[in-house]
Amino acid sequence: MFIDDENEISNEDIDTSNNPFEKKEEDETNNEKESDNSTCENDNSEAQEEDEREKLKAELEDLNNKYLRLAADFDNFRKRQAQERESLLKYGAAETMTKLLVVLDTFERAKESLENVEDAKSVKESYEVAFKQLLDTLKKAGLETIDALGAEFDPNLHEAIAQTPTNEQPDNTIISQMQKGYKLGDRVLRPALVNVALNEE
Repeated sequence: MFIDDENEISNEDIDTSNNPFEKKEEDETNNEKESDNSTCENDNSEAQEEDEREKLKAELEDLNNKYLRLAADFDNFRKRQAQERESLLKYGAAETMTKLLVVLDTFERAKESLENVEDAKSVKESYEVAFKQLLDTLKKAGLETIDALGAEFDPNLHEAIAQTPTNEQPDNTIISQMQKGYKLGDRVLRPALVNVALNEE
């Protein structure tokens, strides 16, 4: 059987809008595009996360290295401080001792010169020279004598080993000194041993 040309159906006459097969193909194409987009987004997200991890790892390593360097520096500082403290305790008096060697030389020369001397005046002069040199050297090193006689008793500077009842001096006045006191700067090396006036009632 043949169909007349008049009755021929052209592709234009066919309504494809309701064709379920074409819709399915379009849906599959769209799904593939969405899937591709989703895969790209996942890939980008994973790459960003990997970058963040690498960045944090690098920062952590840098902080760890800084901590190790700081710990090593502190340990070296602590060792240096310990060595300096030990050296100070051992050799802190070296400068003073060096100055006192001159005085020691003076005493030795005086001893030699007095071996055959019978004149007391020469002995006294030699003693005074050596004593003055010793005192001057100690003063240069910072030694100070604590003034006690006639001063008011101060327990920070004086040690009372006797009290004498009297009305001739104000109460708590030092009336005699049995042993001199010395200080180095603000530090008392040895308090003065004193006798303190105690007013009678």
